[in-house]
Amino acid sequence: MFERLKSVPIDPILGLMNAFKADPRETKIDLGVGVYQNSSGKTPIMTAVKKAEFALHQNENTKTYQGMTGDIDYNTHISELIFGSENSISNSDKSCTLQAPGGSGALRVGAEVIARTKENATIWIGDPTWANHIPIMTKTGLKIKTYPYYDFKTHSIDFDAMIAQLKKIPAGDFVLLHGCCHNPTGADLTLNQWSEVCSVASQTGFIPFIDIAYQGLGNGLDEDVQGLRILANNLPELMVASSCSKNFGLYRERTGAISFLCSSDVQSKIVLSHAMSAARSLYSMPPAHGALLVAAVLGDHALRQEWEKELEQVRRRIESMRKMLCQKLETNNHGQDFSHIKMQKGMFSFLGITPDQVTKLRDIHGIYMVSSTRINIAGININNIDYLCDSILDVL
Repeated sequence: MFERLKSVPIDPILGLMNAFKADPRETKIDLGVGVYQNSSGKTPIMTAVKKAEFALHQNENTKTYQGMTGDIDYNTHISELIFGSENSISNSDKSCTLQAPGGSGALRVGAEVIARTKENATIWIGDPTWANHIPIMTKTGLKIKTYPYYDFKTHSIDFDAMIAQLKKIPAGDFVLLHGCCHNPTGADLTLNQWSEVCSVASQTGFIPFIDIAYQGLGNGLDEDVQGLRILANNLPELMVASSCSKNFGLYRERTGAISFLCSSDVQSKIVLSHAMSAARSLYSMPPAHGALLVAAVLGDHALRQEWEKELEQVRRRIESMRKMLCQKLETNNHGQDFSHIKMQKGMFSFLGITPDQVTKLRDIHGIYMVSSTRINIAGININNIDYLCDSILDVL
């Protein structure tokens, strides 16, 4: 039977990871994989998380299932982190949150719920977007359409074209938006632009589905969700897929959530029942460990302060690497403009060189990035930035 199967092409980023590991050069640099790395090139466990984990190890007395909705405290804290602890939405029966296995699990559950709303349900996705968005949505049978987002020539958001397309989207369609730290471009909407998107959604009746995987890595914890909150405070319905992989460093623990804002408390209960039904058929019960750690950190004043301080250090390190990279490349003799990198947010940006130059960087200098030239800024540190910049200048 299995001889009928043909090999599936490996994900480009996973292929890069394997090639990087096999490269014997000590000077090699990995700018492809999308995980945070500190100044030593390591992905650390956050101090507050480690303390919460120790306490959990000492006090946990069962490994039974949590139930399909996951940990109640975790769901409450995530809702407050997204919508604001003082916001009426967080305490309203019109909203509901379900713990999910990572941001990808949250997106998939959300997509399953959308697919149940009507036959041939459609979701609009920005071009470009995270590589896994379209596969996740396609697997649920959703009809995929795209709207323009990024202009590669100007290295900025093509907002006029984006708005022009959003105005044409039929009522009842869904629109996927990045909450902050856009992956792969690093180009985020301004608050004025979020307000305009909100106005268009109100007029046309499309429903926003916001993916926020990097809260705290752009401008700050509250600052990064201001655009999302503009939509939540002014629209009757929306969905939010969130992840704790980056801001809590819980990559392998697969800790995420899907939140729904509905037009009534009755509708919220119905939506949650469908989310639970989808979860049941996909993975049955969510993993507990990461959610319990997040709930412990956010529920303890001292741990939360320690976590927020460490997250701010992560944000500032990424920001400093952006500025330093631009400074070292701005005086190149080839007329290449890299100033857009300094203006963007989060872990990613498009470098903006040619595919041939990407290949040369890998083959000659051992610098790995995907062919689109998306780079992980967190892969840069004070020890490798000079070699990186010299290598980029060499292939220009």
